[in-house]
Amino acid sequence: MKPRLFKVIACEIAFREICHCAATCPHLLDLEFVTQGLHDQPLRGVGKIQERIDAVPSGRYEAILLGYALCGHLIRGLVARDTPLVIPRAHDCIAFFLGSKERHAKITEERPGTYFYSSGWLECLRKRGEQTVPGEAVYLATPAGMTSAATEQFEKWVAKYGEEKARYLMTQLDHWSDHYRTGALIEYDFTRALGLEVKVKDICSRRGWNFEEIPGDLGLFRRWLGGEWSESEFLIVPPGATVVPSYDDAIMVAEGGAAAAGQIANGVREG
Repeated sequence: MKPRLFKVIACEIAFREICHCAATCPHLLDLEFVTQGLHDQPLRGVGKIQERIDAVPSGRYEAILLGYALCGHLIRGLVARDTPLVIPRAHDCIAFFLGSKERHAKITEERPGTYFYSSGWLECLRKRGEQTVPGEAVYLATPAGMTSAATEQFEKWVAKYGEEKARYLMTQLDHWSDHYRTGALIEYDFTRALGLEVKVKDICSRRGWNFEEIPGDLGLFRRWLGGEWSESEFLIVPPGATVVPSYDDAIMVAEGGAAAAGQIANGVREG
C-alpha cells in the first residue's frame, strides 16, 4: 500500500493516544495539536479551528483529519477549503477513547452517572499551569484557581451584575457534578506508567464517587489515521462544504461543496 499524506489537526486532549497510533500508522501524518478548552466558548473556538484549516497549504495533503467531535457545536459551521476534512462522527471525544460512539452509548447506558477521565483530561489544564482538573471544583467562589474560561465568565458577570452576585453564580455552577456517582478512568497499557489511577481515585474519594477503570480502545483512532473511513463512522466534508449538526444518528452532515462526500471519499482512497 502506497503511504498517503494527511494533515492532522486535533485537540491536545488526545495527544498521547494519537501519537501512539501515529507511530504505527502506515501513512505519512503531519500532526498539529490545538490547546484544549475551545469547547468552553464554541463560537470563539470554531473560529480558532477554522484558522488552522485555512492555514493548510492548498494541494499539499490528500485530506485534513480533524480530531474533534461535535463537542457542544464547537465544529458547527466549519468550512472545508481546498482539502477535504475527515471527522469522526461523535457527540464528544469520550467516544474516541472508547473506540466508537456505539461503545460510548452502551457504557453510558449501563453506567448512568459516570464521569469519564483520560490522560488528556487530567493533564491538559496542568500543562497550562492551571490548578484544577475535571471532577475537582472547576468553578470556585473566588477568581484564584479558576480555569481560564471560568475566569472570563466571572469577569463578565461582575461587569453585568456586580461582584457579589457574580461570586454567587460561580458557586452555583459548581453543582454541575451533583448527578454523577462514579469516576471512570479510561486506561490503556501505555498510560499505566503515568499513575493516573491514583489521581482519579483521589478525586473520587473527595467527591464521594465510586471509582472504576474502563479499558480504552484505540480502534477509532487507528481507522481515522489509517484512512478506513466508513460512512457510518466518519464524515467526509468536500471542499466548499460546511459542517452542520444533523440531530440524528449521523450526528453531523456536510452541506454544499463542489462534490459529493462519496466521490471525495473514493478519490482519496484511490490516491
